[in-house]
Amino acid sequence: MMDKKDIAPDCADCGHEADAKICMQPKGESHKGCPTLTKRELLNRSNLEYERPEILRFARQASRQEADCYANRDQQPYIMQPTKPRILEICEFAKKMSYKKLGLAFCIGLAKEARVVKDIFSGHGFDVVSVLCKAGRSSKDIIQLAQEDRINRGGDESMCNPIFQANLLNEEQTDFNVVLGLCVGHDSLFFKYANAPTTVLAVKDRVTGHNPLAAIYLIDSYYRKLRHPGLG
Repeated sequence: MMDKKDIAPDCADCGHEADAKICMQPKGESHKGCPTLTKRELLNRSNLEYERPEILRFARQASRQEADCYANRDQQPYIMQPTKPRILEICEFAKKMSYKKLGLAFCIGLAKEARVVKDIFSGHGFDVVSVLCKAGRSSKDIIQLAQEDRINRGGDESMCNPIFQANLLNEEQTDFNVVLGLCVGHDSLFFKYANAPTTVLAVKDRVTGHNPLAAIYLIDSYYRKLRHPGLG
């Protein structure tokens, strides 16, 4: 019989209400493989990382920023009142961390949005270094991509180059990077190669206007076919 400690965490399948979960209160309810109960040693090792001064400061300011996104927290009983869009949250967090130079790695398909984002960051006093995904005009021949796997078949095509984006921002010694609309996988490579801590303003979703949760919210209606990947 499998020991509970050997069961992989599956928090997504925990059906308890948020306020009733054991990760929220000592006498809360748990799900099979609950890491709050089964991974105490790993939890303790993980929490030791917060003793590192740079990690402690980053985590503390992140939690301060989390709270600052809600109004009237002095009221009891408290009902959450969110007040700030993510782009403002990024600006405020960067100021809490005393960051001066922000890197903006964006998709060429969101060039107009990137211009607005840069203007907002600059208006908040940041020095902004921005680089789009196609910078460098590297050919997809570099990654040995067959013609049938290209968007426009029959010729050369510039590839997204997140490694170049990351290295450019590394060279500029940005304090904090913001990703805007990079493709799935390309964003992962950017995270892998970027030196500075990175956050995401928005992700790419070509169908939903870059709002991927739309498909999740509509899973029981217009997007219910996502539950049936075997259908044509």
